[in-house]
Amino acid sequence: MPLYAYRCGSAGFTCADFEVQLAMGSAPASLPCPSCGAPARRRFTVPNLSRASSTAYQLIESTQRSASDPAVVRSPGPMSGTRPAGNITTNPLHRKLPRPD
Repeated sequence: MPLYAYRCGSAGFTCADFEVQLAMGSAPASLPCPSCGAPARRRFTVPNLSRASSTAYQLIESTQRSASDPAVVRSPGPMSGTRPAGNITTNPLHRKLPRPD
């Protein structure tokens, strides 16, 4: 849902601008100011558009989340991805390569 910005027009009060999240197309031309109750007119602002992909947004959100609530690892996981000892490969395509005598 989009955010709609409103500015209070009362002369005697120092009210701050406020934003309201409403369904698209349902925002009225004026709303009562939450501070003083005077009618606040809707402001037209620049739309919040971005060229970043949703993957980039997920990365940014997970980074912000981890800054305030880091994931703590209590013990190392099982050793599932261990390599075989020596220079032995497990790739089946390497079986077709010539071997030294």
